[in-house]
Amino acid sequence: MTLEDLIDTYCAGWSAEDPSERERLFRLTLSGDATYCDPRTPPLRIPALCEYVAGIRAARPGSRVVRTSRVDAHHGFARFHWQMAFADGSTLPEGIDVVRVSADGMKLEEILGFFGPLAPR
Repeated sequence: MTLEDLIDTYCAGWSAEDPSERERLFRLTLSGDATYCDPRTPPLRIPALCEYVAGIRAARPGSRVVRTSRVDAHHGFARFHWQMAFADGSTLPEGIDVVRVSADGMKLEEILGFFGPLAPR
């Protein structure tokens, strides 16, 4: 699996309607002690992340998260843009995730999510 495939599979976890499929995708792509955090939540491990995403999915049925940029990576870290798309075709502003990748490149160990573009200086 390439790093791009790993990240796309992780994004598919955010898009999965079925809770078991969501957990399966997160366990496939995240290390056992991986953490996720964004401006709305403290660091979460897989079970709590599954619950967090379930709440987002309930509030935004039919939405999906898609990677919208190339993956930029170096020294065990990567970043990529993503966007939440709704069933009606509308979208939220692009966000960016910065991730720490395992030494073997097969799992994500830490995900830091940011919402929207940076404001100009």
